[in-house]
Amino acid sequence: MGLREEKKAATRTALSDIATTLFTERGFDAVTVAEVAAAARVSINTVFNYFPTKEDLFFDHQDTVINRLATAARTGGAAGVRDAFLTSLQQDEVTLGLSKEAAGFWAVVDGSPALQARLRHISEQAEEALAEALGGTAEARITAAIVAGIDRALHAEIRRRVQAKEAPEAIKKSITDLANKAYAQITTHHQPGGPLRDRQPPP
Repeated sequence: MGLREEKKAATRTALSDIATTLFTERGFDAVTVAEVAAAARVSINTVFNYFPTKEDLFFDHQDTVINRLATAARTGGAAGVRDAFLTSLQQDEVTLGLSKEAAGFWAVVDGSPALQARLRHISEQAEEALAEALGGTAEARITAAIVAGIDRALHAEIRRRVQAKEAPEAIKKSITDLANKAYAQITTHHQPGGPLRDRQPPP
């Protein structure tokens, strides 16, 4: 990455961090983009150059989230999605929301209908991308709906446990068990190497 790209990435991160702090303190709907720009000492146009909408300031990792399932499925079908999820869980991937700060993140989402709507849209986009990665057929879309449903349920359980202030290691162990049990129930899916139950999950 060149110096120009590094500077742009740093600016983007700084804007997102400042916006997130304001959203956490006052609520998403109570903060304007103009206030974010003022706090960052940049113009409103600069903010919009990096983030087309106010919701993008909050969900700054949404592109990663949208493409996560599809990327994993291209290399291993439903089993690949499971394996990628378990690997991310062990590595404390930021989008899983395992950190203690995640409870504050979700409190902001719970307080904003706009963010809840965006979250649903992100979920729909992720499922559509997964269906295309699995072949785009009617059968692929059904498989994508099942796999995406499992993924949403696992993330919802992580969220519930984080908000209940359970220890991260305890959450990881429990979610690992739940993920293996959930994916074991899938008997047919789009992947090389045969049924999911014949493939071993990562340790």
